[in-house]
Amino acid sequence: MDTTAPDQALCRLDDIPEGGAIAVDAVLRDGEENLIVLRRLDGVRAYMNICPHAGRRLDWAPGKFLIKDNLLVCAAHGASFNDDDGLCVGGPCRGEHLRAVPLRLDGEHVYLAQGDGLTA
Repeated sequence: MDTTAPDQALCRLDDIPEGGAIAVDAVLRDGEENLIVLRRLDGVRAYMNICPHAGRRLDWAPGKFLIKDNLLVCAAHGASFNDDDGLCVGGPCRGEHLRAVPLRLDGEHVYLAQGDGLTA
């Protein structure tokens, strides 16, 4: 008997503007968390919506993110993160990373992939 939980559906690919990001809630090992899901021509990426500097959310309004020149900017203190690897390249937490969350695309749907302690 297969006891593997199915991957958790997060959103449709069309829900994420090209070059932009949305916030979605997901159930992880430690409970429900808010995620940033970014879309670029080369794919989709997700990170925990927690700035490593002060533990605050990065969005300036619920689900609204500032992205400029492929940098995701924290609304609280202006830390700037590469959108492709989550590395902080400017601001108070330079050198730290956003926590990446594994995704899986299936056609037009984006799923939270199993693994790395994540559960559906």
